[in-house]
Amino acid sequence: MNSEQIVFTIIMHAGDARSHALEALRFAREGNSDEAEKSMAKAKTELVEAHHIQTELLQAEARGEKQEINLLLIHAQDHLMTAILAKDLIEEMMLMYKK
Repeated sequence: MNSEQIVFTIIMHAGDARSHALEALRFAREGNSDEAEKSMAKAKTELVEAHHIQTELLQAEARGEKQEINLLLIHAQDHLMTAILAKDLIEEMMLMYKK
């Protein structure tokens, strides 16, 4: 994959993760905990995919393979970190709905 494909793949997986996490929150709010858990599992799967790509970039950098830092890469990192934060907060909110 070239650097642009890598960036857009991270953005795609992070965006899908965020969407699944928000879907999980909607299901939890409606009292449908089974569907909420399924959606959260999908969110986690997408985050694993995005994180795997990020880890490959970090390992390449550690091997001395310098990465071009550009606005798209920063944007992708921002999407990933936002999706991770959304997932973490929504998991906590789902627990509150269960109570």
